Amino acid sequence: MSKSPEVARGLAALFLLAFLLAPAHGAIPRSDYDFDGDVGGRDLAVFATYYTGGETKADLDSDGHVNAEDVAAFAACLGFVESFAHTYDVGPGQPYADPSEVPWESLAPGSLIRIHHRKQPYANKWVLAVSGTCHDPIVVRGIPENDARPVITGENATTRLALDYWNEDRSVIKVGGSSSPSAFPTYVIIENLAVRSARPPYTFADDRGNVKTYRTNAASIHVEEGEHIVIRNCILQDSGNGFFSGAQSADLLLEGNYIYGNGIENSIYHHNNYTESLGITFQHNRFGPLRPGCKGNNLKDRSAGTVVRYNWIEAGNRTLDLVESDHSTLRNHPSYGETFVYGNVLIKHDVVENSQVLHYGGDGGDEGIYRKGTLWFFNNTVVSHRSGNTTLMRLSSKDEHSECFNNIVYAVAAPGRLAILDETGTMNLYHNWLSAGWVWAHGGLAGDVNLWENVEGDEPGFADMAGRDYSLLDVSPCVDEGIDLPPELLPAHELLYQYTRHQRYTERPHDDHLDLGAFEG
Repeated sequence: MSKSPEVARGLAALFLLAFLLAPAHGAIPRSDYDFDGDVGGRDLAVFATYYTGGETKADLDSDGHVNAEDVAAFAACLGFVESFAHTYDVGPGQPYADPSEVPWESLAPGSLIRIHHRKQPYANKWVLAVSGTCHDPIVVRGIPENDARPVITGENATTRLALDYWNEDRSVIKVGGSSSPSAFPTYVIIENLAVRSARPPYTFADDRGNVKTYRTNAASIHVEEGEHIVIRNCILQDSGNGFFSGAQSADLLLEGNYIYGNGIENSIYHHNNYTESLGITFQHNRFGPLRPGCKGNNLKDRSAGTVVRYNWIEAGNRTLDLVESDHSTLRNHPSYGETFVYGNVLIKHDVVENSQVLHYGGDGGDEGIYRKGTLWFFNNTVVSHRSGNTTLMRLSSKDEHSECFNNIVYAVAAPGRLAILDETGTMNLYHNWLSAGWVWAHGGLAGDVNLWENVEGDEPGFADMAGRDYSLLDVSPCVDEGIDLPPELLPAHELLYQYTRHQRYTERPHDDHLDLGAFEG
């Protein structure tokens, strides 16, 4: 889809006018392409690229067409000042004492719910089954005090009786799946909250006042259905699953969260994150260890259109478990065939857990519905503290394929303990730094590893290994050893940022040559 010179000139003129006359509106996450909390010139440049290319990421009004209406939607965001039609303040000295008093069943577009910090947790639970718009989202925002977020606990929580929704025993905060209210949620933002304690043996009072016990697969936040949902700067812990999403959800963004301490003892089926959505991006998050004695994975995902970038993910049975969807709608979507993992710090602890850092493909046994396609794995820093074997990847079948480049893969154990593949699949392995003495596989290799121009050594040259600073010293052998990203990854997956401890990010410096790993010197 191309634009004529006349259209391009008109677009430029409209952008200029938008800069001069931009009206005030609420924040529109889809227009914040550089995720800096504002909509400005850098976002304009990215939007213009998407618009002239006719890409769906420029379809801001979601009508299936990239046209002048999308330009108008973007222009409305430029220079925005937050303005909400309805504001609900919750907390000590506020009009609403606790969240159960908020009329969740009747929220209108442009509603801001501000939950103010207090010393004791809010023991409330609720559903968001209301719809915002691109211009007027529904925002649930914690107001911290001295960096302490308001705590929403599922332990002994009460539910607002005016609500009527199913699967109450699966979450503290739920998005979608409700009889009252009954809308399909769109443009919902949940931010700055600490949400915890949805698992047995905790109990709650449901929307009829009956005391119930949470299921083992309950989550701090559960998105059952909805589109354009943002979970930002939250702490999710002490639940069966920290965050959970279902296949009726689409366009999810998890950004800047701390998700840790979840799971069920001795269970491999409950995780810090368990998602299955049509389009999901994880960025700038910190994923910590699960609860003691829990055997789940850290980030487990069955989505189409998965992007995992600029995160810190440590521990878990596997740090990443990217497997097949159970739903044909997701499997038949074009985005199901490509998964993107880049700019992350992935850490394995020296405990009894799976030796694999990442699993890609499927785990149900029906290879016909596995992800297949391509796993793009680049500019990640992988550190394994295991004294035994470490395996970088398990590709589930011969049809799974990975493009693996510009990474640092460092295992502290003796040579021979780092393997590239578990057994099957095809990997193109190039321009990586690998611990000396790595092997193809710890058992038999039935797949293929095609390699060229990798660097091997004993130490990758981290700034402070003991202090967990994995940026690079100037003398590191990983400096300037990367290659440019393939054109098909640009501009959507350009390396714009790098993770900053913790749950923050900075711009990734740019020079003539990329460094290997998640950090540029």
